[in-house]
Amino acid sequence: MSSYLFNHIALAVKDVEESIAFYQSLFKFTEIKNTASNSKTRWLSIGEGKELHLIPRPEAEIKLVKAVHFALATPDVEAFVEQLEKQNISYSDWRGVADKIYIRDDGIKQVYFQDPNGYWIEVNNAG
Repeated sequence: MSSYLFNHIALAVKDVEESIAFYQSLFKFTEIKNTASNSKTRWLSIGEGKELHLIPRPEAEIKLVKAVHFALATPDVEAFVEQLEKQNISYSDWRGVADKIYIRDDGIKQVYFQDPNGYWIEVNNAG
């Protein structure tokens, strides 16, 4: 039987520079070389060999709902929320209550917010 490991997530973005700045400022992701091509797609290292690929699509219409999201874990959700507030990034719980950390039935804390292109991101303390 084959086994699989998560490698990367790719997002179509309207402005690559704005997206790079957002992810580097908030998460401190470092840019790495795009080894696949000499395109304008930019790659960021999430850590542990995982990557975020930002593909320029300035004319694309991006329609998303909160159920389509990716999640990152951190041991201190409260400190992360402070960072969101310092950067004036709106966040909510799963139900959409603004400025609220949600606590799931299993005790995991989580918040949701959007990047400059409208992609939903969850940050939780499940890790």
